[in-house]
Amino acid sequence: MPSLPVPVLTIGLLLASNIFMTFAWYGHLKFKTAPMITVILISWGIALFEYMLMVPANRIGHTHFSAAELKTIQEVITLLVFGVFSVFFLKEPLTWNHLLGFSFIALGAFFIFHKW
Repeated sequence: MPSLPVPVLTIGLLLASNIFMTFAWYGHLKFKTAPMITVILISWGIALFEYMLMVPANRIGHTHFSAAELKTIQEVITLLVFGVFSVFFLKEPLTWNHLLGFSFIALGAFFIFHKW
């Protein structure tokens, strides 16, 4: 079985970890009547799986990417996952100013990865 290229494996693990983390951080917003201690413990449980994916993603990814590049990839993935989560899970719209702000962050990612 051929192994996946480091960038593909890294981005895949970062994407999966970010899905877990988005639910850990924001999923409880749909359950406002749940006790705070309950949502904290559930969030910690979900975050455990996030860490089990994030740590290998960064360890493997650092053989190919710099730490700044890894963080940039993570932030871009975070915005993409959060945008989908916000619209489909929380039922909150993304407005033009959100999209413009996210675009500026994506522009920043261009400068991180561009070799001058």
